[in-house]
Amino acid sequence: MVESSNTSTLQSVSSRRELRELVRSQLQMFLEAGNLQGAKTVLVPVQPADIAEAIEGLPETLHVIAFRLLSKDEATEVYEHLDSSVQHSLIEEFKNQEVREIVDKMSPDDRAKLFDELPAKVVRRLLKNLSPSERQATNLLLGYEPDTAGRIMTPEYISLKEHFTVAQALDRIRSLAHVTETVYSLYVTDADRHLSGILSLRDLVVAQPEQQISEIATRDVVFVHTSTDQEEVARTIQRYDFLALPVVDSERRLVGIVTVDDVIDILEQETTEDIYALGGLQADGDNYFQMNLFRVARQRVLWLLVLLFTNTLTSGVIRANQGILEQVVSLAMFIPLLIGTGGNVGAQSSTVVIRGLNMDKIQTGGAGRIIRREAIAGILLGSMLGAIVTVGAYLLQGSWIVAIAVGFSLMVISLLASVSGSALPMLFKSLGFDPALMSAPFITTAVDVLGVLIYFSIARLLMAVIPF
Repeated sequence: MVESSNTSTLQSVSSRRELRELVRSQLQMFLEAGNLQGAKTVLVPVQPADIAEAIEGLPETLHVIAFRLLSKDEATEVYEHLDSSVQHSLIEEFKNQEVREIVDKMSPDDRAKLFDELPAKVVRRLLKNLSPSERQATNLLLGYEPDTAGRIMTPEYISLKEHFTVAQALDRIRSLAHVTETVYSLYVTDADRHLSGILSLRDLVVAQPEQQISEIATRDVVFVHTSTDQEEVARTIQRYDFLALPVVDSERRLVGIVTVDDVIDILEQETTEDIYALGGLQADGDNYFQMNLFRVARQRVLWLLVLLFTNTLTSGVIRANQGILEQVVSLAMFIPLLIGTGGNVGAQSSTVVIRGLNMDKIQTGGAGRIIRREAIAGILLGSMLGAIVTVGAYLLQGSWIVAIAVGFSLMVISLLASVSGSALPMLFKSLGFDPALMSAPFITTAVDVLGVLIYFSIARLLMAVIPF
């Protein structure tokens, strides 16, 4: 039964992907033919998120035409799903009144996210055109630091006073349901708006009409503060499987909620930034494939310059050992093998540790255990690879001194790479930096320099002990 269900789900996802592509192609065909009524008909049964994806897939010249086919209510919901670059271009094309109608109906958290990415001049114009209530809600969110719970929360929630009866609470929900993002979680506050409890809509429905909210509310409430980092907010919602999480100020007054749909966006954004950092790229949240090429080059060149400089140290080590290379030229054959393997081992260790740190799988007290574990793994890997390489090196050039130097160096380099790949990200974390900054390219380059130094040192020592 489970296998059948999974197969059905996969088919459903695949069908929706095909449907989105069909909608996009038909929409483009009708628009290019000037058949606006046909294009409008294509969009009627489609979900807003799928319409947004279809519009994004159109040529830029057709974005505004397609968007104008939507009704006012539908346009707002579709606009929230569009990529920020498409949102910006549409704002430039719209008249002031059209912009006001769309932006004014957006949820405050989505509007604040849009304003974060717009030029200050455009934001001031849009704020001026908002209705007083929406302007106040947006200014509230923009007053908090970026990437915090206060910035991503929405002030559109339902709170209930402790002294309300169940009947009064249901009346309040009916009156506010159309202007709030969720009604499944209800938050209880005292007379001074302090968060004092929580209850679900189900708890409210099954309770007796005359019961007071204080009698059925749960007092053990998980909440975050407005200054809490957005990544911690996302992890909290993920840990407790919440649909929404209350946000309080410094005096524990309820000021908003963060919903699970916002958390999904945050997790995607944070994961993208970590992946970019692991590759030695600067990431600022923009769509990489829509950025100007000069800006792309500027973001990538910093790390490349750092790596270029450190790689010159490898050349310096080789030049310093020119004498031993002249005696045993075959030593040079195995330099790429050693530094390549060492870099790969270090990259593996750093990747798993950085991911563990970002997912809170590694606690501060467990750092020593993780480093020891990676060190043992490095020894085991080095022993297996070293034994194979020793035999292979001897068969290639016929010298046991070179073969042993290569094999033993690989063992030491694997140990060094595993320890540095696990320890350096933890060191950065303890210093308050993003551990992803200690990325695989950086560790690989560092291991390259030390690996070559270790290789020549071991070879020199063996040549001094054993006649060549």
